[in-house]
Amino acid sequence: MLDLISQAIDFVLHIDKYMDMIIQAYGFWSYFLLFFIIFIETGLVVTPFLPGDSLIFAAGTFAAIGSFNVSLLFILLTLAAILGNTVNYFIGRKIGMQIYQKKNVRFIKKRYLDETQAFYHKHGGKTIIITRFIPIIRTFAPFVAGIGNMNFAKFAFYNIIGGVSWVGLFTLLGYYFGNLPSVKSNFTFVIFAIIIISVMPGVIGVVKQRIK
Repeated sequence: MLDLISQAIDFVLHIDKYMDMIIQAYGFWSYFLLFFIIFIETGLVVTPFLPGDSLIFAAGTFAAIGSFNVSLLFILLTLAAILGNTVNYFIGRKIGMQIYQKKNVRFIKKRYLDETQAFYHKHGGKTIIITRFIPIIRTFAPFVAGIGNMNFAKFAFYNIIGGVSWVGLFTLLGYYFGNLPSVKSNFTFVIFAIIIISVMPGVIGVVKQRIK
């Protein structure tokens, strides 16, 4: 497990090099590999460690140099994000309460579920949109929505808005800024900054909740 986490961290911090390797090795099938990663990250509650923001940003960067068609990339990754959340919602609705009531669940940290629940109490249905931009919690948000039996039509509405906004923002950021000389020469630091900025709202929210 530690080796897997270590490899995931290395992949995220050097995602530009890995992305180039993926494109060289798989060509057109790279689209579907990226689709699969985004779908799994948002669709399975046991995979919150997978990259999301950084992967989409890097993909947008490579779209700017012609390695991907930016329109096709946006459509596929948006579809992956929406479908992933939908699957996660129904998993939560089906078996989520059984998992939540257990004291110890392998591969799932109960603390993340509790923090996501707190987020829902504060923001309501908009949590599905807001948490799209917060790593880890975004993986648990649709699962917890399923546990709470959120109306599916309401969930789908927020899910679509969140998916389009999340993928659109990071694709365009990568497309327009990823190949600037200052960004290319400091790509690892830029990815690290994206992670820190994404995590900060969740950290601040948890700290405020703990203080209360």
